Amino acid sequence: MKRLLTFACAFCLASATLNAQTTSTEVLFETTKGNIRIALYDETPQHRDNFLKLTKMGSYDSLLFHRVIKDFMIQTGDIFSKKAKPGQLLGSGDYDYTTEAEFRLPKIFHRRGVVAAAREGDEKNPERRSGASQFYMVWGKVYDDRRLDYTQQKIDSITNGQVKITPEMREVYKTIGGTPHLDGQYTVFGEIIEGLDVVEAIQGVAVDKNDRPLEDIRILKATVTKDLPAPPAPKATPKRKVAPKKRR
Repeated sequence: MKRLLTFACAFCLASATLNAQTTSTEVLFETTKGNIRIALYDETPQHRDNFLKLTKMGSYDSLLFHRVIKDFMIQTGDIFSKKAKPGQLLGSGDYDYTTEAEFRLPKIFHRRGVVAAAREGDEKNPERRSGASQFYMVWGKVYDDRRLDYTQQKIDSITNGQVKITPEMREVYKTIGGTPHLDGQYTVFGEIIEGLDVVEAIQGVAVDKNDRPLEDIRILKATVTKDLPAPPAPKATPKRKVAPKKRR
């Protein structure tokens, strides 16, 4: 219990001090494993607005967590997973548009508990644009300096030295954990503010050779619980009355 309490305090501290993002919107996922509440970052407005739109459309209702990798992440959003048969290969279902990458390093990065957009690989998608509906929730691992140094070398080779793990990021990866090798490659657009224990439970389930859980884990319903304020109604422009011309 002491270890869990220490971890919880450290996670809250990291969220409060090192990641001072602004969040004005929230989405609640009711799943077969429990509830997960996500706050969306205002710093990534295109991803935020797309996520809100899809949630309001009911796009996430009844979808499966179709890809789960222990000590890494859990992924959902495949629109073909709603009626998937047992053992069916999933991961290709998405809408026919993408969203421009919104990398916000070093402020927003792949620490444990964040939410990020899935996408096609660099070969087909060199601009690293995000797919429309699929996303993942990060669990990851806790790193030491040696492994972070090695990860930085890998990031340098992929990003031509453009992405650096700062001392502040490094401290979070050494205490909270995450997936630093994804920084600068996938857009992080939110964080879990309730239900991290549910994510932990899901990332540990048994899966098949394609990383699909052997027992279906489903989003029962997704709801926007905190929305953007409605835009002000346009002011009516008074029309100038033209007096009828007098007949001569």
